[in-house]
Amino acid sequence: MTKDRGGGRRAYVESRECISAERQMATDRLSGRLDRVTTGPTEKAERMLELIDITKVYKGGKRAVDGFSLHLGPGLLGLLGPNGAGKSSLMRIVATVTRPTSGRLHYRGTDALARPELLRRRLGYLPQDFGVYPNLTSREFLGYLAAAKGLSARSARARIEELLALVNLTEAVKRPLGAYSGGMLRRIGIAQALLADPQVIVVDEPTAGLDPEERVRFRNLLSELSVERVVLLSTHIVPDIESVASDIAVVAGGRLLRRGTPEQLAGELSGQVWELLVKPDAVTALQGRYPVSRMVRTADGVRLRVLADRAPSDDAVPVAPDLEDAYLGIVRQAAPNPAGGTTPGGPLRQQAVRR
Repeated sequence: MTKDRGGGRRAYVESRECISAERQMATDRLSGRLDRVTTGPTEKAERMLELIDITKVYKGGKRAVDGFSLHLGPGLLGLLGPNGAGKSSLMRIVATVTRPTSGRLHYRGTDALARPELLRRRLGYLPQDFGVYPNLTSREFLGYLAAAKGLSARSARARIEELLALVNLTEAVKRPLGAYSGGMLRRIGIAQALLADPQVIVVDEPTAGLDPEERVRFRNLLSELSVERVVLLSTHIVPDIESVASDIAVVAGGRLLRRGTPEQLAGELSGQVWELLVKPDAVTALQGRYPVSRMVRTADGVRLRVLADRAPSDDAVPVAPDLEDAYLGIVRQAAPNPAGGTTPGGPLRQQAVRR
């Protein structure tokens, strides 16, 4: 985070996505272009959010998202993929911060690309890089965003106090945001995403910078919110998803590779995960032959967890697969090899993508 050294001129730095979206919402309201959306208390309509054949190609020809389709109703979907998989580009498109090169985005049956204000009104968004005004306190900053979201001053004050307590920042409200740690700023980002009680919550790598207790608190909060809302959470950290998401989409190369429950994804590897103890000098050779999902050094050698169609050695023991095994296998299978195409063979049997 860059400090404010220019008399306030550079107070807002890094990502401008969240605040610019709120400013656009305010402009939409002033111009009278926000139509009233009639919704029930829970908005339990099926397919509240639809991404249809979304593609995003940046200047220079980089294809960040490649024909991505997804249909979402109330609940939490975990978007799991390695760095560079296109997750953040996809989240920015869903948040209407950027437009896709092609494809369609629908919110409750309405074209959200043609009329983004309808989705923005119901949206809470936490981008991966979240910028703030470092001279403002947390109350002042959240108050500014609450005004942009159209909250009345009275309701905003009550909501801000509630959220500051929720993210455990009540004791730091008098300090300027420029004096906050990275984890504290992340918590402010979480609070602003929840200001207007959104029905669609988009959070990109939300637990980055949080300590273990805060990670648990935030995962539990998202789980509670997802009962009546669409929650889209992206991460490359498997434990952040498997503890809260019953619906997981694995992404790599801008494409949707698999979608299913943790049990379904792990079940694809039944009979194909092995543990074995080897000498340290044998590790490199095994890593060259098989995907290794875990490696632990012990006094007796190195214990490996290996993905393979058959036992990699006579003393290998079959073990129950978990989500981390499945994630590694899916991504490795889709990875390009030097000869072109995808990695041949591989431990995962091909499964149809559930949309």
